[in-house]
Amino acid sequence: MGRLTRFELTRILSARALQLSLGAPPLVKGTKELSMLRVAEKEMEEKSLPLSVLRRYPDGTIKRVELF
Repeated sequence: MGRLTRFELTRILSARALQLSLGAPPLVKGTKELSMLRVAEKEMEEKSLPLSVLRRYPDGTIKRVELF
């Protein structure tokens, strides 16, 4: 497992916050009073996001990085 860059982390959190604001159900409990961004962060902290990142390298290779 690789570490996420700050750009990848920001992209994932903002995309998930957008999904939540458009009506996607949260994957964690106790989110009534939290903002969409905080809910996305909580999902990331609790490792409940089933996402991965595809990294493209200059030599043309693509590597899949699983979040958890």
